[in-house]
Amino acid sequence: MEWLIAICIGAMTASGVYLTLRARTFPVVLGLTLLAYAVNVFLFAMGRFVVGQPAIIDDNALGYADPLPQALVLTAIVIAFGMTAFLIVLALKARGEMGNDHVDGLHRDDDEEKNTR
Repeated sequence: MEWLIAICIGAMTASGVYLTLRARTFPVVLGLTLLAYAVNVFLFAMGRFVVGQPAIIDDNALGYADPLPQALVLTAIVIAFGMTAFLIVLALKARGEMGNDHVDGLHRDDDEEKNTR
């Protein structure tokens, strides 16, 4: 089970880094979202998978489930959602002003450059 989760986290991280290094804005947004998902799964896995145990240490409980990773994942989901919404709005604004969706913003459309000369 641990190997499967480690492979999934590694695949999501590798895919996220690959997409983040693209020249267009949409793959960059997808890459950052995949990286956020990989971090969420990693944080959740760090709390160890415990089923049917109380979240608070009890005198007669044999074990307990750590509630901190779950709280961190919930916070990270909200932050990732806000970051994704901001990146999409930023990409749409850049597309409207530059006429393309290149990340560096230096490349203009060829038709637009020919019309300005």
